[in-house]
Amino acid sequence: MRTVFAAAALLGADVATGFAAPAPARLPPDEIQKAFFTGQPFTAATPSGIAFKMVFLPSGRVTREPTGRTGVRGEGTWKLDKSGFCTTWKNSKPNCFVLVSTGDNKWSVMKGPGVVAVWSK
Repeated sequence: MRTVFAAAALLGADVATGFAAPAPARLPPDEIQKAFFTGQPFTAATPSGIAFKMVFLPSGRVTREPTGRTGVRGEGTWKLDKSGFCTTWKNSKPNCFVLVSTGDNKWSVMKGPGVVAVWSK
């Protein structure tokens, strides 16, 4: 019986109901724009713990400023795509991401299966 409970936990199933836990909610591009690309600052943190103040302007411009002693200030552009958004930082190639809600006022910025940042408001 222990094996059944362990397997259910690994698969994200609710043992009491027999249903799988819901997948995190991916934000569609229009919701990303409404929530974050308004010109209002929010916090982004890398998996290694470097935090930035991010500002995505409605005009398509984006800036980041480290909140601590580490991290690099940057500016670039953003645009929406069919599954999320893309950024192009000065002197860099474009990168595209999806945004997944992970709890109260927290979202994971995903590139493929990996989390590249966590946004919070």
